[in-house]
Amino acid sequence: MPEIARLSTRERGFDERLAALIRFEAAQDEGVERIVAAIVEDVRARGDAAVLEHTRRFDRVEAASVARLEIPARERERAAAALAGDVRDALAAAAARIRRYHERQRAESWSYAEADGTVLGQRVTALDRVGLYVPGGKAAYPSSVLMNALPAKVAGVGELVMCVPTPDGERNPLVLAAAHLAGVDRVFAIGGAQAIAALAYGTATVPAVDKIVGPGNAYVAAAKRRVFGTVGIDLIAGPSEICVLCDGSTDPDWIAMDLFAQAEHDELAQAILLAPEAGFLDRVAASIDRQLAAMPRREVIRAALANRGALVLVRDLEEACEIANRIAPEHLELSVAEPGRWLERIRHAGAIFLGRYSSEALGDYCAGPNHVLPTARTARFSSPLGVYDFQKRTSIVHVSRAGARALGPLAATLARGEGLPAHARSAELRLEAGLEAEA
Repeated sequence: MPEIARLSTRERGFDERLAALIRFEAAQDEGVERIVAAIVEDVRARGDAAVLEHTRRFDRVEAASVARLEIPARERERAAAALAGDVRDALAAAAARIRRYHERQRAESWSYAEADGTVLGQRVTALDRVGLYVPGGKAAYPSSVLMNALPAKVAGVGELVMCVPTPDGERNPLVLAAAHLAGVDRVFAIGGAQAIAALAYGTATVPAVDKIVGPGNAYVAAAKRRVFGTVGIDLIAGPSEICVLCDGSTDPDWIAMDLFAQAEHDELAQAILLAPEAGFLDRVAASIDRQLAAMPRREVIRAALANRGALVLVRDLEEACEIANRIAPEHLELSVAEPGRWLERIRHAGAIFLGRYSSEALGDYCAGPNHVLPTARTARFSSPLGVYDFQKRTSIVHVSRAGARALGPLAATLARGEGLPAHARSAELRLEAGLEAEA
């Protein structure tokens, strides 16, 4: 039986134990930060030459130029065509569902006219160019390509540039196929901090982008933090999380496997079950013990459950909802008889899965909503990645002559109150011009 914490809200010290369990300190490793700072500055200063040097050093890929590291569209198209039929169909079906969901998120420009003819509004436009980072090598994350690229395309982003590392020259056909399917414009076989720096500052070959999205390791995360401000970024993600709220009537094997599905990501992933029946927690614990041995990633799952997992006995589902809000998990499953009733009580979660058949794994790949979600309790103030992350809003102000007469005195009064007389005169000059025109 893997070690997994058993908590009860009736026990003294529960609040402290829960707080310790869900606390995740995204401490910045000083060694990583130093390495990343040097790489980023080197790419900023030397451009393509630095990219080639660091790609040779970290990915063991030799290239005469960065242009040789660009993966042409025809290679991506061939990768898609060469996929097994069931894989190609699954990828295409997932892409269609993700695109259809995100098309509903597109914001539109708006304006309204006031009685004096002044027009105020908001103009919504897409970003010009976005960079997408995708982990590469033996790991294949075509779902991440779809989840990051498709919202950008739906938003109307002008150009989408993808960077993916290819250690020892190994190019993952699933990732390339997903890039083709999602309409990625350019793909470079570049990874790590050097890819982030190249996207942020641009080189002779890699175009500078306006925003960088996509997951990565500690070096990628540190590089994204460092270039933020020069470009936008999506978020700095922590370990994956799931919180399952169950009334005790779902098959314990289903619940155990849902916990495994998050725990297998890495040793710091979090899997928590909240239930009002001790006997059900016992049955889930027994299922965990029985099913774990068959899991190929059982050692990772075992470590994650021991490090940050918990089976929590609650008084009732009302209390479970309150605890779920305190956890503010990346993924929340409401595996209960009337999920809609309890949904109203949930305030903080990245994505909420309603009912016994809504496994979180479906959300990772093909349900439609984005799987790029806030972690480490940031669901209290953050949202899933969406089309709105690739659009920007510009305020529109068109003041009529009559509007200037009404607004001028207000602005002048407030400006002088702030000690900014030039602001006041700027408003008054237009007011005076209007009065003279009427005289």
